[in-house]
Amino acid sequence: MRKKQTSETFLLSAIISLSGGFQDAYTYNLRDKVFANAQTGNIVLMSQHIMTGEWVEGLHYLMPVLAFAIGIIVAEQLSYRFRRSQKMHWRQMVVLLEIIILSVVAFIPTSHNMLANALVSLACAMQVQSFRKVNGYPYASTMCIGNLRSGTDSFSVFLRNHEIGALKKAMHYYGIIFIFAIGAGVGGILSLKLGIRSILISSGILFIAFIMMMKKHLAVK
Repeated sequence: MRKKQTSETFLLSAIISLSGGFQDAYTYNLRDKVFANAQTGNIVLMSQHIMTGEWVEGLHYLMPVLAFAIGIIVAEQLSYRFRRSQKMHWRQMVVLLEIIILSVVAFIPTSHNMLANALVSLACAMQVQSFRKVNGYPYASTMCIGNLRSGTDSFSVFLRNHEIGALKKAMHYYGIIFIFAIGAGVGGILSLKLGIRSILISSGILFIAFIMMMKKHLAVK
């Protein structure tokens, strides 16, 4: 039986998802109605603006999509190059880098929202690429549609076969969605009250995850 990693526990997954929801609300409320995580929405809005001749507006939605793709590449490269690192697990490196990026975003003025959105999307992509399982179940920490499909699929299996394991799996997915929604709600309220610096709260949430992973790493050593 494979030993469960700290990055796959429900608690750490919930903390990561809480931060993901916060980031989406932040960019939507304060950075030109752009989604940090939901690239499907960005692609829809980008295409709409471009096809109506609004090229500049379309670019606002294109940049996060490209940054998201780059973030996936960065995380994948880190996982490969530092997969045997003894000093720090590569996922800890990703979280630390994400904290730094989001902290930088806090000081980017609204006149440079395109850059801010690109950086947040870059960080989100690194997160979703690095944290892909909760208690062994594949999930996404920065978006809900896949989790909703998987959770409801498992719940349907439970309704048909009364398998407790299927219900447990469904509850994992619904729990992550609930935590993400809390992060989005809190992020929406605090971003409007505190302004662009509020993204530092998301950095603080991720710092908790970083410390949790660090303690586990030291305990293993």
